[in-house]
Amino acid sequence: MSFILDLIKTIVLGIIQGITEWLPVSSTGHLILFDSLWPLSPPEFFTVFKVVIQFGSILAVLFLYFKKLNPFDSSKNKKQKQDTFRLWLKVIVGVIPAGVIGLLLDDIIEGYLSANFVIAVALIAYGVIFIVVEKNPKPVTISKLEQLDYLTSLKIGFFQCLALIPGTSRSGATILGGLHCGCSRYVASEFSFFIAIPVMAGASLLKLVKYFMAYGMFTFSQFVLLIIGTTISFFVSVFAIRSLLNYVRKHSFTIFGYYRIALGVFVLLFFYIL
Repeated sequence: MSFILDLIKTIVLGIIQGITEWLPVSSTGHLILFDSLWPLSPPEFFTVFKVVIQFGSILAVLFLYFKKLNPFDSSKNKKQKQDTFRLWLKVIVGVIPAGVIGLLLDDIIEGYLSANFVIAVALIAYGVIFIVVEKNPKPVTISKLEQLDYLTSLKIGFFQCLALIPGTSRSGATILGGLHCGCSRYVASEFSFFIAIPVMAGASLLKLVKYFMAYGMFTFSQFVLLIIGTTISFFVSVFAIRSLLNYVRKHSFTIFGYYRIALGVFVLLFFYIL
């Protein structure tokens, strides 16, 4: 019976991860909030679970953009292959700030900032920022991914560091960075997907190493839950990515700002006032 309940929780967590990873609403914040209401035991397993299932979301990006991200595609000419290599270099440049800071502060973030109050404040604060940014948009100077230069990539990478605080949203932070730098919503969203690949893969690997060093190998049931959660995260992420890109072609991110504020207020009321 216990495994069945954990399986149901895993399915829900996989769906939450797949949807919220790519929308600017904070996947980690949603996962932690859900776990506060219906915990996945033991706590140390959830700590690694919520990061490792992000691998399914990474695979979704690689699946949808395999041709675009593959510099060895035989159907590409020389220039297209060079452009793909340059895209990966821009991604690497953008990853450096969050990679360094995340590695240094991982224990502090996990130990002191993964609280519901912090998540609620971050949800509300960045919700307000999204609304303000969309009401005062900067002129679009980068309408194609190829126009993104290395300095802009680095700037967006520094914005991604904000997402180290749970509740901020990694995609939200990088999208805000892209909009601030003059990217169109579509370009900001796409680059947010690509810059996530090494960051999330590195975070997953780091959590696995720390877990193995502290607790040893997973039990068979824990391994099964990880596989199921990751698989669900993959399929839901494919849907979420396609839906977001279709949405931003004609709409702004304002609705996500209002959603963040509403959720943040609910968290404060539910956990600290009512």
